[in-house]
Amino acid sequence: MSDFDDEEYESFDLDGPGSDTRPRTAAPAAAPVVVDVEDDDDEDDDDDDLEDAADDEIDFVVAAYREEGQVLVQAMDADLANDLEELIAQLRRLPGDAGALGFVSLVEEVFVLVRVRGQHVQVLLNDAAAAADWPIAHDVADLLDEDIPDPDDDSEPMGDLGIVADLGMSDFDMAALIEDLDLGSDQMLVEIADKIGLNPQFRRVAEAAAQS
Repeated sequence: MSDFDDEEYESFDLDGPGSDTRPRTAAPAAAPVVVDVEDDDDEDDDDDDLEDAADDEIDFVVAAYREEGQVLVQAMDADLANDLEELIAQLRRLPGDAGALGFVSLVEEVFVLVRVRGQHVQVLLNDAAAAADWPIAHDVADLLDEDIPDPDDDSEPMGDLGIVADLGMSDFDMAALIEDLDLGSDQMLVEIADKIGLNPQFRRVAEAAAQS
């Protein structure tokens, strides 16, 4: 498992003062994209010619999970921004009561959101065309068995827009956020974290990771 920096560790109780404890009902959404992930030694190597994102192209890699009613937000190894399979493996090792979330932002333009619950994996890529340029985005297309769109096509998300609908952000709100061209991918992830009750802790960890 990747080594974590204790200085980039934040935790908080969702049931603390000012938190909204009302039950949340997710907006009606399309059937979630749920994938059973198993080890496969015959993995497709089509993305071998894609260069890994350099350190200065990785905004942050952050994980969030709940343990015994408390949500923990943790910076992860930046190398995980280039390997979806390894990111999923690391998220699966976290002791979350209901799985873990992984947030990856690249060059303030591309984000990958991953949710792991046991063998069940959900993913969301904000721009499907990024699969032609970034290894982790290509991995998302492979995982979902989706074709990589032509770079000239209009930008469209790939994956499950309702990935965190049960946590407080509907698929409709997710789509609207992704369509906001005034926001960078790092800002979008901070907004998602805010919608599902992870801020200000998530913001602090993400900012610290971006500056490291």
